[in-house]
Amino acid sequence: MKINIHFGLAALALSLAATALADEANWPQFRGPGSRGLPAGNARPPAEWSAARNIAWQTEVAGLGWSSPVVWAGKIFITSVARVAGDEPAQMGLYLGKSRGEGDHRFLVMCFESASGRLLWEREVHRGVPARAIHLKNSFASATAVTDGQRVVALFHDLGLFAFDLDGKPLWRLPVKATKTRSDFGHGGSPVLHAGRVYLVDDNDDESYAAAYDASTGKEVWRLPRDRETNYTTPLVWTEPEPAQLIVPATKRTIAYDLDGKEIWSFTGGLSKLTIATPFTAHGLLYVSSGYFQDPVRGLFVIKPGARGDITLRDGATSNAAIAWSDLKIAPYNPTPLVFGQELYILYDQGLLSCYDALTGRAHYEKIRLTPPAGGLAGGFTASPWAHDGKIFCLSERAETFVVKAGPQFALLGCNSLDPEPCLATPALVGDALILRTASRLYSIRQAQVPAR
Repeated sequence: MKINIHFGLAALALSLAATALADEANWPQFRGPGSRGLPAGNARPPAEWSAARNIAWQTEVAGLGWSSPVVWAGKIFITSVARVAGDEPAQMGLYLGKSRGEGDHRFLVMCFESASGRLLWEREVHRGVPARAIHLKNSFASATAVTDGQRVVALFHDLGLFAFDLDGKPLWRLPVKATKTRSDFGHGGSPVLHAGRVYLVDDNDDESYAAAYDASTGKEVWRLPRDRETNYTTPLVWTEPEPAQLIVPATKRTIAYDLDGKEIWSFTGGLSKLTIATPFTAHGLLYVSSGYFQDPVRGLFVIKPGARGDITLRDGATSNAAIAWSDLKIAPYNPTPLVFGQELYILYDQGLLSCYDALTGRAHYEKIRLTPPAGGLAGGFTASPWAHDGKIFCLSERAETFVVKAGPQFALLGCNSLDPEPCLATPALVGDALILRTASRLYSIRQAQVPAR
């Protein structure tokens, strides 16, 4: 009996260890497991790099796409769209006007080997003129793909959902209707995959909806109309409450649906007129935010599990039975906030960083500017921050990553620079590697091994 017990315990330990290693090697969706921006298990990507240091490999990527890389079992998946006559260059910063979309384009799903950067397969899902022009800063491949280890599902807005197995075999495709967005900015939200279903939210100025599809077949399971308004957020499946909930922030009303599309709770107002940041959880709480830079309302809400019905705050209130705390002035525009340890970090597009107590909202420091070592301004920030090993990482649109000490006191530890090139995609963290995408390249950043003597 003792032998059997010890054998069972050993088998369980090996199973748990294998699961932990698998988790460390996978980054299945935008911002990784739980959309938190944190590596799983004991993953340890490097904290320092440059164009000539700790670069395991780099490879050219055809076309342009601001979708983030996702990783599963040694394979990296990205989407990209290449204009046949040559891509219009990306332009950084915050500005209006100018668009892209003329001429034929190739819509691509790509898979790279994570150990070497070798292109394993490429699938052209469509070739033609895009259905609508978009803002020049956007791309036609801004939605991040998602994988569950059996399939990878890619979304090209105004075109369709496309599913492949991990070896590139087409499984199904589903057309997505072309819709108008505010000021023709284009789209940006990504699909999510959970328990055999693909969830898609398409908030636009024509016909907004949320829908669920069978991940094996692409068959529609349910579809619900939503308020007609353009938003860019990627929804979250919040698994901690019972039942699990699909969290969908939006300008007019933030809604939690059960996984069959029935509304569980909602609140109105508090979010800006363009909602981009992805909801995420930490300490058993749900964090929802939206801070369009031209809107005076830039709310961040921290919601407790167990909410039901209308949880809208009364005028002047910052909390209630369902909302732990809120602040209508601190949310960022493009980057999603980050909770690491007991602190909440907010990175603003203009290169400012704030830090608050994640449980109470008490400010530790607010809007400290990230300044390059050589001086001057850091430029814009669109990618979401990430954290590990006691450090916060903030990637600028110039491919400079500012490293800040985690904790309530601000301390800039360094700045890692790659070859200057537009960079808007949030990286993936897997094992000892950081997978980072710029306008034309994909990098694997790993700590260089020192030869034994």
